[in-house]
Amino acid sequence: MWWLFRAFFSSIFLLSIVLSIPVAFDVGGRDSGLAYSLALFLFYFVYSTLELLTPEKSRSRFVLSGFLRLSQWIIIPSLLIWSLGQFAVDAGSTNWVERTLGGLLNSKSTSWREWTFGKDGLVETVMLGGWDNVLRYCGPVFQLLEGFCTLLVIQAAGQLTRWLVNRGRSDTWVIVLLVFSSSIMASASYFLWRVAQFPQISNVDATLIGIAMTTAVFLCAFGIGSGRGNPIESSLLFAYIVLCVYQIFTDYLPSENSDQ
Repeated sequence: MWWLFRAFFSSIFLLSIVLSIPVAFDVGGRDSGLAYSLALFLFYFVYSTLELLTPEKSRSRFVLSGFLRLSQWIIIPSLLIWSLGQFAVDAGSTNWVERTLGGLLNSKSTSWREWTFGKDGLVETVMLGGWDNVLRYCGPVFQLLEGFCTLLVIQAAGQLTRWLVNRGRSDTWVIVLLVFSSSIMASASYFLWRVAQFPQISNVDATLIGIAMTTAVFLCAFGIGSGRGNPIESSLLFAYIVLCVYQIFTDYLPSENSDQ
C-alpha cells in the first residue's frame, strides 16, 4: 500500500514541476521562464552528479540524497518565485547578442563586479541567451525523446492492463478495457477526419499521412494478432500518431501575423 501513496505523491510532484514551467513563461515572460528552467536544470544536474559520484551504500550518499530530496519541496517554489521576481519583464530585443551588447554598452554599473555579475550583467545575459539557443536548437532532440518516452508509457499501460486482467475478474476487466480502447480509437479517428478537412493539406501531405496511418494500423493489428500487444497499447499508439499529425498541421504552422 505504501508504494501506491509514493507513486501518487511522486506523480503529483512531477506534474507540479511540469506545469510550473509554462506558468513561469506565461506570467513572467520569456526571460523568467528561461531563468526558471535553467535553475531547474542546474539543480537536478548537481543532484544527479552527487548521486553518481558518491558510493551506493555510503552514509554520505544517504544524507545528501535525503536532504536534496526533501529540500525539493522548498527549493523549487523558491526558484519559481525568484525567477518571477527578478525576470518578470522581458527585454525588448529577441536576439540575445543584441541584448548583451546593448546592455553592456548602455550599462550604468559603477563597478566591474556589478557590470559582470549584477542585474542585466554579462553573466546573466549570456547564460540566458545561451540557454535560449540550447532549447531552440535541441527541439528535434526533445521531440525524439518525447516519442520514446511516450512509447515507454504505452508499454507500461499495456503491462498494467495485463496485470489487471490476470489478477481477477478477468471478464469484467476485458470488457472495460475494450470499451476504453474503442473510445480512444473513435476519438482518434474523429481528429484524423478533422485533419483531412484542413484546406492547407496538399497531395504530398495526404500521401505522407496515409503512409503513416497505414503503418500505424499495420503495427496495431500485428501486435494484437501476434499476442505481443493488447487493444490498449494499439489504441494508444494509434492515438499518439494521430496526435502528432494533428499537431503538425495546427500547432507547428506559422501564424498569419508572423507571415506578414
